[in-house]
Amino acid sequence: MKVSKYLSKHLRHQPERIGLVLDAHGWTEIEALLRATARNGFVITREELDHVVATNDKKRFAIEGTRIRASQGHTVAVDLDLPPAEPPAYLYHGTVAALLPAIRAEGLRPMARHHVHLSPDRETATRVGARRGRPVVLSVDAGAMHRAGHVFRVSANGVWLADLVPPEFLRFPG
Repeated sequence: MKVSKYLSKHLRHQPERIGLVLDAHGWTEIEALLRATARNGFVITREELDHVVATNDKKRFAIEGTRIRASQGHTVAVDLDLPPAEPPAYLYHGTVAALLPAIRAEGLRPMARHHVHLSPDRETATRVGARRGRPVVLSVDAGAMHRAGHVFRVSANGVWLADLVPPEFLRFPG
C-alpha cells in the first residue's frame, strides 16, 4: 500500500518532486524511476515494483517493456493516447451527498484531473465514493451521451474517462 501510494503521487501528480521526467504520454523508464525513488530515500527494488504493479487491485500502473506509467488520474499534463471507445449503456460515478447540489447544477467535471472517472459497475463506484464518506452512486446514461457526440475512452485498468458529464445525462438515486 505504501509503495502504491508513493508511485501514484509521483507518476500522477508530482514527478518533478523526485526529479522524475514523464514523456508526453506519462511514461518513464523503470530504471529512472527506481533511481529517483532511491535518491529521495524511498528505495524500491524491481521485484517490489513488479509485485505492486501485478497485484494492485485497481491496476493503477502499466508496464510496457522498460517503461511504466500510471493508468489514469493524472493532474500533470499527459496525453494517455487512448482511442475513443463506445461505452456501455450505463456507467456509474461514486460520490458523497455533500457534492450533490453542485453536481445537479453543473454535472460531473474533472476538477484537478484531466477527465471525469466513471466505473463500469455500481460496486466499483460504491468503493470509489466510500473513500470520502458514505457513498452515493450516480448512474450515467453513457449511451445517450455517446449518441449526443460525447467522447469516451477507457484506460488499461477499465476506468472510463469523459471530458465532462452534463447534468441531463445523470440519474440521481431516489
